[in-house]
Amino acid sequence: MTHRSVSQKRAIFREMHQSGCFVLPNPWDAGSARVLAGLGFKALATTSSGHAWSCARADGQLSRAETLAHMRYMAEATDLPINADFESGFAGTPEGVAESVRLAVETGVAGISIEDSTGDPQAPLRGIAESVQRMRAARAAIDAAGGDTLLIGRAENFFVGRPDLDDTILRLQAYADAGADCLYAPGIRTREQISAVVAAVAPRPVNVLIGWASDLTLQDLAGLGVRRVSVGGALARAAWGGFLNAARSIAEHGTFDGFADAASGTELNALFNQPADRPPR
Repeated sequence: MTHRSVSQKRAIFREMHQSGCFVLPNPWDAGSARVLAGLGFKALATTSSGHAWSCARADGQLSRAETLAHMRYMAEATDLPINADFESGFAGTPEGVAESVRLAVETGVAGISIEDSTGDPQAPLRGIAESVQRMRAARAAIDAAGGDTLLIGRAENFFVGRPDLDDTILRLQAYADAGADCLYAPGIRTREQISAVVAAVAPRPVNVLIGWASDLTLQDLAGLGVRRVSVGGALARAAWGGFLNAARSIAEHGTFDGFADAASGTELNALFNQPADRPPR
């Protein structure tokens, strides 16, 4: 088997953003990445929440060093391009964001998402001017490293309880002007909201999050002009949901019916069986 180089993965990922609509599911470890690759997905994205939960931490509680280590691990775990959820860049200044992004590029990921949230419930969003400075710093760091890593600009309005579509669009347009290759407003849900965002930043590609049960299909989203669809922590939450239901049945009722939908050991061993000439990573 020929393994793709980092530059090859990045070139493939950039090409995927030129046309069509693809799903970018979010694994949290090598096993979930392997399964998704086996199902035919062409690129993957990390999930800060899914990884944090696997470390017995809440989303947002992992350090920059821990996040960078996970990004490197995920980039090395698969031959598919990896888009990294890099939160707000783990720095208080544009200079700090540039340093963080330089380190992120070195992990081998194909794309890096930078969001404009603060983590402060009282003031959850950075001002547009400050956010633009941070996006420009991220862009400069990527360009200095060769420029082949995709930069995704995220407006977190709908995620942090500030569902103002006009402000969201202003932010996304500003991030596009600051050098973001792809735009992302997690939390928008309606066809009208999605269409408005796609039109506002065209021809730049748009990522839409579907992290809940939705009547929108991939075909619907493609028809709205969406380029890529991610699921955030939803796959991790689905896995935890099955685990919690089964464990609570045992702990609270002494019953074992929570295993009814469990995958078989035979199926999982087949999925993860390593060829004799390929040592485990």
